[in-house]
Amino acid sequence: MTLQRRLQLVGCNTEEQWMTTALKVAFATSDMKHVDQHFGAAQSFAIYAVDRDKVCFVEASEFGALAMDGNEDKLAAKIAALDGCIAVYSQAVGASAIQQLKAQGIQPVKVSPGSEIRELLENLQEELRQGPGSWLAKAIASTMPVDPARFDKMEEEGWEE
Repeated sequence: MTLQRRLQLVGCNTEEQWMTTALKVAFATSDMKHVDQHFGAAQSFAIYAVDRDKVCFVEASEFGALAMDGNEDKLAAKIAALDGCIAVYSQAVGASAIQQLKAQGIQPVKVSPGSEIRELLENLQEELRQGPGSWLAKAIASTMPVDPARFDKMEEEGWEE
């Protein structure tokens, strides 16, 4: 199943500088308020940009209704729709989807059915303020540009065997 509809918001205080430092997260949802979908059968994703101080809804991606039939082909379009996201929250996710998501640098996060997106975003912001946990710290590190001179100091010290 391919992507049927994609709404990307322009403005909403998405200044270019802020958007380069904010983290994008997605939620499998049917009503844009609650996480109530299995990743593989999700009809839509709500995508937000978030940092310690600000949250902004940036995109909604909608798919047709899909059965949870084990057909792996339907996952490609969903994973492509999450480009740039560090995580996707859903009420369940299969083993194959977990592997494919992690290969793209997207952390699957399982939450209780009906979890409120607003509360999950608040919790994520609080985690960013307090010091991110292991998966979040790894995701943040993966968004940082690699310094090409990072080994220069080690080279200056020399190498002895």
